[in-house]
Parts: sequence; C-alpha cells; structure tokens
Amino acid sequence: MIQKVELPSTMEGKTVLVAGAAGFVPSYVSEFYLNLGAKVIGLDNFITGSRSNIELLSKYDLFEFHECNIYESMPDFSQTKIDYIFSLASPASPIDFKEIPLEIMRVNSEGTMHLLELAKEKKARFLEASTSEVYGDPEIHPQREEYVGCVNPIGPRSCYDEAKRFAEAMTMAYHRRYGVDTRIIRIFNTYGPRMRPDDGRVIPNFINQAMSGSDVTVYGDGSQTRSFCYVTDLVNAIHNVMFSKEHTPFNCGNADEYTILETAETVMKFLNSDSKIVYKGLPEDDPKRRRPNMDKLQSVSDYAPQVSFEEGIKRTAEYFKSMQK
Repeated sequence: MIQKVELPSTMEGKTVLVAGAAGFVPSYVSEFYLNLGAKVIGLDNFITGSRSNIELLSKYDLFEFHECNIYESMPDFSQTKIDYIFSLASPASPIDFKEIPLEIMRVNSEGTMHLLELAKEKKARFLEASTSEVYGDPEIHPQREEYVGCVNPIGPRSCYDEAKRFAEAMTMAYHRRYGVDTRIIRIFNTYGPRMRPDDGRVIPNFINQAMSGSDVTVYGDGSQTRSFCYVTDLVNAIHNVMFSKEHTPFNCGNADEYTILETAETVMKFLNSDSKIVYKGLPEDDPKRRRPNMDKLQSVSDYAPQVSFEEGIKRTAEYFKSMQK
C-alpha cells in the first residue's frame, strides 16, 4: 500500500542543517525551512557558493552559519539538537568538473560520510542530494529510478557522476548498517535566480548571451534534450521527499522536455534578442536525452511543478539583469 506524504504545517522547534547553504539550490532550501519556523544551520566553504546568499539568510533570526570544509572537519555540534540534515554541498556545474574535480569527489565521499555520521549520532533524518547525472548518457527514456545508468567512470564528467553514485551507495549503506533514516533525491536540470552568471549550464549561458547580443552557443546539432525545473518547484519536491516514507531514490524535477535548440530559441524570443545561434562540437559524454519519469514522487505526494518555463525564464533573466546594474 502506498503511503502518502504528510507534510508538516510548521517546523517550529525543529533544527535543520543544510550543507552547502551558500549555493544556488541550498540557499532556497534554507530559506524555505526558515519560513516554516525552523532553526537552520548552514555550512559552506564558498568554493562555489555566494556570500550574498548567506547575507540574505542571515537576515533571519533563526539562521546560524559556519564556514567550514565538511570533508576536512565539522563544527562541534555535541550540544546541538539536529532533526534534519540536507547533504547539498557539492559543486554541480560542468565548468567545475575540470577545475575542481578532486574537491567534488572528496565532498561527495568524505563530506557525505561526515554528515551521515552526524545523522547517526543525532538520530536525524538525512537527505542526500544526488543527480540525474547518475544515469549518464541514458539508454532508456524517460529515466526511471530503477534504471542503473550508463556512465563512463573515467570520462571528463566522472568526478561528479561517480562521486554522486558513491554518495548514494554510502547513504544506503548507513541506512542498512546503522538504521539511519535516509532519503535520496536525483535532481534534474534546475534554474532560477541566484544561479552563478558563469555557471556554464544551459539556461545561464543562453540568457547572458541573448541579453548581451552575442552569439548564442549551441553544442552539437541542438537535438539533445533537457527538462528544466524552476528552483522553487524543486524545493517543493525535496520537501515532499524528506517527509516521505521511502528510502530509495526519487527523481526530482519537471518532466517537460525541450531540445537544446528549442531552449535557445525560446530564451531569445522571451528576451527579444537579435543574437544569432552558432553551433560547436558536442562535449564528450554529454547526455543526448534527459527527462525524469516523475511517477514515483507523484504517486506518494501532490507534487506538481507550478512555474511555467516562460515565467521561469522571465524571472531568471530579471535576476541576471539586476546583477549588471
């Protein structure tokens, strides 16, 4: 029998720890739980996170921040009650795979283990933020959680792909060996305000190129596909998974699918851009099709994306414009 998610009406009196709180998605997760009345403890070393996100969160009385590198050491939480832990500390941009591969691998291995140890000690519920990259260049479409992937373990993306697969395995090992109350999500392409302008991912690239009037770069012939989820919709998906009864992974995202060429044309249209589309070679191991099967999450919750692609692009473009002022 399927157990439906029962979402709390308030988080007052609860303490939530968010690893990677200065990052794009984690800053929204932190703000979401602060608005529900929880105390939120943020951790980050600012390797890719933004200090402006911590400044925003610090306006909340119940936000506490520790600058630290979780794969080296953790703050002393011996006297702190922690109810929920979100493992969200990994860089996730393709530009990071080349620049900081060892840091990515360490935060998803040693860092994840330190967070799991803390969850074991505190008897806290633990959520590992994995990725659609664990499916690699998938041989089935759309991707279901039961699919084990087609990943190149030595390719240019492997520092992230394999690190996240390892983090999932470690999460399940702690659940089976120690009874840690774990959850796993696989995040598909997410976008919105607070993304890094130089993120290197599709939406920031297209918006910034279209706004500046420079050529919009499409890799390959543009027929490869992605499914884009607006960040607040992703946070709602994460919240539903955290309060589900299931320990095996959930896809989190938006099942609407666009070709990369359609995405470029849509962004240019919304921004009234005169930019021209130029084509470059497809990067090695770049997935040809990417779309989540969302049946599992939708079977246990009322989750449904609320922000249309058009509205999401508008909000994201307005954010990037505000950064240029």
